[in-house]
Amino acid sequence: MRADSGPVWSALPGGSFTVVGMPGTGSDADFARRAFGPACAARGVAFVAVEPDPRAVVASYRAALDAAARTGPVLAAGISLGAAVAVEWVIDNPDTAVGVIAALPAWTGADTAGCPATLSAAVTAAALRAEGLDPVLARMRAGSPAWLAEALTQSWTALWPDLPAALEEVAGYAWPSPETLAALRVPATVVTAVDDPVHPHTVAGDWAARIPDCVVHRITLAELGSDPSVLGERGFSRSGSGYPQVEEAGKRKRASA
Repeated sequence: MRADSGPVWSALPGGSFTVVGMPGTGSDADFARRAFGPACAARGVAFVAVEPDPRAVVASYRAALDAAARTGPVLAAGISLGAAVAVEWVIDNPDTAVGVIAALPAWTGADTAGCPATLSAAVTAAALRAEGLDPVLARMRAGSPAWLAEALTQSWTALWPDLPAALEEVAGYAWPSPETLAALRVPATVVTAVDDPVHPHTVAGDWAARIPDCVVHRITLAELGSDPSVLGERGFSRSGSGYPQVEEAGKRKRASA
């Protein structure tokens, strides 16, 4: 983990890359768009929000990244599961990847016995198969903050009837290993919510410590619920100075407005 801002991306003309935003488990492109889209728009950076295929979530994320890479360099940005896929895809595509924004990482390694996100996905999938969507949705809404209840009601309804399959895929997912994180060779920013029980801030700290060129930003769930774009704004920030090429693109766009 690095604490300074320094040069972070290879010499790219400002804005000559695409940010691909991937949502978390059971979420949708709309939340990824609200999380990362405003920061990209403010900086003049191309952005694609991925709509997950509930029958093949990880494959759909990787397909969207591959498609973006065919047009030029890619910064992979993801939330929870999306953050893990971002890291793994970037390692597999060193010639086109320029950075990672990893928001709310959930776990490190294939042993997920203690992973809250894995347990939550498995339990929810089982309940959905046993009871159907409406009763599980009602319990989720009763036990969640209003912003999360609204977001998940929208995405779960859209993903149904394939939602259980999507959650089961995540429940069986092997999160990036310590060796995988250490192999990341592009700049990365990790964003964590310090009071999120499903995505423990200690996991984010572990990721940031293992990734060679990484900074970590801490927020709260209240901040995230108030304005999801905090993920993108913090994600682009490297010790306060930002990613130089992105910030320069944003300055030029604002100057010409």
